[in-house]
Amino acid sequence: MKLPPLTALRFFDMAARYESFVKAAQELHITHSAISRQIRLLEEYLGVALFERRNRAVFLTAEGKLLFQTTANMFQQLAETVEKIIHHPQSQMVSLSCEPTIAMKWLIPRLTRFYQQHPEITVHLVAAGGPIDFAKTGTDLALRRNDFIWSDNIYATKICAEWMGVVKKLGDQPYTDMPLLVPSSRPNVWQTWQSRSGINLQKNKRISFEHFYLCLQAALAGQGAAIASFLMVADEIETKQLIAPEGFIEDGSAYYLLSAKETNANTPVAIFKSWLEENVRQSLLMTQQSV
Repeated sequence: MKLPPLTALRFFDMAARYESFVKAAQELHITHSAISRQIRLLEEYLGVALFERRNRAVFLTAEGKLLFQTTANMFQQLAETVEKIIHHPQSQMVSLSCEPTIAMKWLIPRLTRFYQQHPEITVHLVAAGGPIDFAKTGTDLALRRNDFIWSDNIYATKICAEWMGVVKKLGDQPYTDMPLLVPSSRPNVWQTWQSRSGINLQKNKRISFEHFYLCLQAALAGQGAAIASFLMVADEIETKQLIAPEGFIEDGSAYYLLSAKETNANTPVAIFKSWLEENVRQSLLMTQQSV
């Protein structure tokens, strides 16, 4: 059987709720005559009177009360469903801005495990570094090293200290005799490491690459020694593709998770944030044990 038009049912539901065509018209921002017309069409379709009209007032008939029981539940459920459709996908999506090399070398290989544990959550990953406009990008979280100053209204959670180390291909000559691979994105990284380690490599040849990722690929190809964050080489150290002859030392900086607002407990953002913190801790522990 063909159902009555949804508009007619909606107008009826509102009129039945108030038992007034006038109040229903005001609530729906339409004319009184539009309400009357739709209800009359609905009554003609059903073949019964839904309202008893007396002295400019309307009262539900027995059939009207029966129909109202259904429409009241129907439109309540419809409103709840629409609310879920509008807000539920966003609440299950976590948008993360992450520095490119860490995203490629550390995060992406581990996201499979996150999805296995939390299949209902999707991580939208954006590779970027430096300052971020959360309002403009719509990003929930940003993983950043504190090499710039963020505003006071940004919420920041320290994830870990930055541990840096010289890495080279297993079996190659000593790193002290190798070219030093320098990322243009952090050109002073070797100087920082030397000042903290006390090891002088000023005479070594330098080869520049645009990003850390390219330096690491060159190190894997045996073209020189790179310096990298433990997050960037955790997997290569564990599998012995690269070794860290001097281990890793703190360089004085740290990684933070930034957000525009405080993270509410038990939300997808909070779940992902907790997972990220735990996996960074595990990677640091495994890297230190593998050196």
